[in-house]
Amino acid sequence: MTHPVPAFVTPPEANAWARWLWYSPLARIVFFVLLFALFSTLAAALAGHVEWAFGPIRNGQSEPGFASLMLRTVPGLLAYLVLVRGVERRWPSELGTRRLFRHVLLGLGLGALVIGLSLGTLWLLGVYRATGIGGHVDWLNAFVFYALSAGVFEEIAFRGVLFRIVEEGLGTWAALLTSALAFGAAHLANPNATLWSALAIAVEAGLLFGLVYHLTRSLWATISLHASWNMLEGPVLGTSVSGLPAHGWVHTRMQGANLLTGGPFGPEASLVMMLVALAISVALIVLARRRGIWLAPSWTRRARGAPGTI
Repeated sequence: MTHPVPAFVTPPEANAWARWLWYSPLARIVFFVLLFALFSTLAAALAGHVEWAFGPIRNGQSEPGFASLMLRTVPGLLAYLVLVRGVERRWPSELGTRRLFRHVLLGLGLGALVIGLSLGTLWLLGVYRATGIGGHVDWLNAFVFYALSAGVFEEIAFRGVLFRIVEEGLGTWAALLTSALAFGAAHLANPNATLWSALAIAVEAGLLFGLVYHLTRSLWATISLHASWNMLEGPVLGTSVSGLPAHGWVHTRMQGANLLTGGPFGPEASLVMMLVALAISVALIVLARRRGIWLAPSWTRRARGAPGTI
């Protein structure tokens, strides 16, 4: 019987202190957080002297997409590369180009599927209504903010770091639940967020994104999924994205109970979108289990003599 092997395996020659203080899952997660804090601080200091770091200036205010890219996404990517190359001493295969085109298409298509089925269902129920098209959208800033900044940083942090590393120690089930709950909790800081909206994000996006990463072992797939989801939901189809107000190409009106519309938070807090994404997630769980790639906790793998134990 073959066993799934995690991306990182503790070197067999590592002594006890190195295993706990350098290579353990907790240590590597802490290293990423500290590295990100360091690089973010340096980026903020640099941005205070270099105006272009905040992007184009309009009416005395910087474009949020470019600011987020420079102060969050770039530091996050650098922190991840230092973690992978400096601590784990491996090439980041999850950012490899071997199946880049296939994984990008998969992510874009899956994002379109979730948003299309969700808003299509809400349209059939009379909840989602298009009142016009051709609204002005700052496409460049929207792409940088919703796709590049949110997609790259959040997938690196929640799938590349949290899901991947927790899975190595505690197994796939624990990684899936931990990363999903953390992803939902992170959205509590968004405008119009509630405990319900955070739970909805955890169930519909946290689980789905984690499963896509688990099946593909590609951050390109989840980055593309995240980007497609955000861009279609907000800038294209004109609904709120995670509580952020929408200025979409399609002019829309949502009407009905908050349980269906998602209220001020947007469709991501809608029961309809939660059920659509959850149904797809269940199908992916079945697929992953049939492929035999579900990772058991490290102590179980060790008892079985399987490779990839910590």
